[in-house]
Amino acid sequence: MADTLTIRRPDDWHLHLRDGAALKSVLHFTARQFGRAIVMPNLTPPVTTAEAANAYRDRILAALPAGSSFTPLMTAYLTNGTDADDLAAGFRSGAFVAAKLYPAHATTNSAAGVTDIRNIDGVLEWMAEIGMPLLIHGEVTDPAVDIFDREAVFIDKILEPLVERLPSLRLVFEHATTERAVAFVRCAGANIGCTITPHHLLLNRNAMFQGGIRPHHYCLPVVKREKHRLALIEAATSGDPHFFLGTDSAPHAVSAKETACGCAGIFNAPTAIELYAEVFDAAHALDRLEAFASLNGPRFYGLPVNEQHMTLERSPTTVPDAASLPDGGEIRPFRAGETLAWRIAV
Repeated sequence: MADTLTIRRPDDWHLHLRDGAALKSVLHFTARQFGRAIVMPNLTPPVTTAEAANAYRDRILAALPAGSSFTPLMTAYLTNGTDADDLAAGFRSGAFVAAKLYPAHATTNSAAGVTDIRNIDGVLEWMAEIGMPLLIHGEVTDPAVDIFDREAVFIDKILEPLVERLPSLRLVFEHATTERAVAFVRCAGANIGCTITPHHLLLNRNAMFQGGIRPHHYCLPVVKREKHRLALIEAATSGDPHFFLGTDSAPHAVSAKETACGCAGIFNAPTAIELYAEVFDAAHALDRLEAFASLNGPRFYGLPVNEQHMTLERSPTTVPDAASLPDGGEIRPFRAGETLAWRIAV
């Protein structure tokens, strides 16, 4: 049994950093582990223009710890009124690395999202032509569809027809949660990727109700049955290049989680790579962690792998109880106060 593992410095291909006080309170957790991260654009107001993306990037860089080499990769928030020419100009200038599709009202700050994917056909055709990746929150929002079925219905009714219409479109199915998503991605070409979060690898839906309501285990898409969790583990640890690391770390103040109508999102940034190491270790697949965490994502995005390396060691590390906010509030990390088996050594 290996007690150390050295890998290329990993990247996070799906991350929420928020803005203002929250940004300054959480950014250092990601910067200590990851070389780059795809930063989600669902601020208030959303990041819909290159100018807004550049300004947000500047705020992130200004909040980094001294000496950090972390690079934020910015995304555009798609709306029914997105201008294809403006989006393409932002992509070509480097302001945008990709564009994010939120079905309207699917998750946090998605009210301005797309109400019908056919409304942005012209935008998606242009994205396919220029090679701009589409990042998808893959759930339908029809209230008649059971919340545990919304991912599968999205694939059947929206995603598969989209891929048939635009087979060359580069897209990432983000935070996959079901056997159906794994099967879809595995049958796809190299132009389709998929991110998997640590919490979907570690939790099934029972975790939300263990001993009572667990609001800090509530996320969207919600965690699913155990068979789906096992399918995700098998996909992540298989070495299949379609799958790569995306934490979907989403900070919310404790007061916004522990309330009558709590926010969706799990804040796993403080110990993200240690959580993934735990999963891969349990699956006897530590030798495949580097591909999932450090190689497959850059390959999909056409970026170089990180030159720096990271060494993990089998040694106890305790998850922080909370991250403090300047207003006196707190953000509670995933598995707060628990002891993990792995830690970053170098």
